[in-house]
Amino acid sequence: MKEVIEETARLLKKNEPCVLATVVRTKGMTPQKAGAKQLIRQDGSSIGTLGGGCVEGDIWFYARQILREKSGPQFRDYYLNEDVAAKDGLVCGGTMYFFIEPFWQPQEYLPFANEITNAYQGGPPVSLATVVSGPGEQSLGKKILIRQDGTTLGTLENEKLQAEVIKVGRKLAAFGKNQIVDSEDGTEVYVEGFTTPPTLVIMGGGHIGRTVYNLALTLGFRICIVDDRPEFSNKERFSQAAETIVADFENGLENVSVNFNTFILVATRGHRYDDAATRSAIKTEARYIGLLGSKRKNLMIFRNLLKNGISLDRIKEINAPIGLNIGALSPEELAVSIMAEIIKCIRGGDGTPMKMGMENLLEQIEKLPEPAKKPIF
Repeated sequence: MKEVIEETARLLKKNEPCVLATVVRTKGMTPQKAGAKQLIRQDGSSIGTLGGGCVEGDIWFYARQILREKSGPQFRDYYLNEDVAAKDGLVCGGTMYFFIEPFWQPQEYLPFANEITNAYQGGPPVSLATVVSGPGEQSLGKKILIRQDGTTLGTLENEKLQAEVIKVGRKLAAFGKNQIVDSEDGTEVYVEGFTTPPTLVIMGGGHIGRTVYNLALTLGFRICIVDDRPEFSNKERFSQAAETIVADFENGLENVSVNFNTFILVATRGHRYDDAATRSAIKTEARYIGLLGSKRKNLMIFRNLLKNGISLDRIKEINAPIGLNIGALSPEELAVSIMAEIIKCIRGGDGTPMKMGMENLLEQIEKLPEPAKKPIF
């Protein structure tokens, strides 16, 4: 939806009103899922898609009506009954929920759009939370932008709800996911993360690199392989990698687009190559650099980095030895350890066990409320 956000910003910079329609929730089988967007310009043209057919046509009609009557935002549901499904060739039975929002002045959305665009271009991930439904129409459209460091732009004017939304937004931003947050009074807030796809750069296409690659694919990472040997960096060996680059480790990253949402694993076939790969990685803006190997080997690489003018503070940012301490031995176990640490970096966890405190366990159990009894009819 990058193009939709960019076009919204472009129109507002020219003081041209527009309407942004977003799928905020779905139920059942639907042609689009939450996050789909369409921008309707004042002249009736549009960019983006909500699923085509009658769905898109009806939302376009509502958007045009808003522009014509200069009315406020709307929250609408759309049930895909059998008639609609037959007409548009869709699967029937689903429901789509839309937030249709007009923008009349640049300040209503442009500050948020600028930060979202920056996130799409490789800057720090952000989330945007919007009140889309609730008991009071005056609150519809209120927004807060959430950065990963916890700072915000805007307000929802509800401290308790805002605190919950900020917590959710910080988690969603890193993977560009979305979620509805419900409050006790029936207010619904749509929270959507914006970022580039998380990219894992594996420097070294050997056994460990291949095992990490297999696991990272299941976690939704875009993957790039760098190796100086063609037989270890090719589409046959890494068929689903976005890129397979054959280059020496000193210069291999010159052909890779590295930004804040990039994670680099250095796992080459030897000390000399690890040294070169780490020197290359540490010059980038990658959020995470992990170095596979023993503590002694890593210290020797750090010594060489110091000799090459790399600051001690920068060296301390390297994760070495890589991974969380789970006692991993096999390549598959090492892959779990490595990816767990990368997820921890993304999600902000602390890596400690999830096991609850067992002190006074019986007392904790006794404090639980009794389950509600189901009525018998």
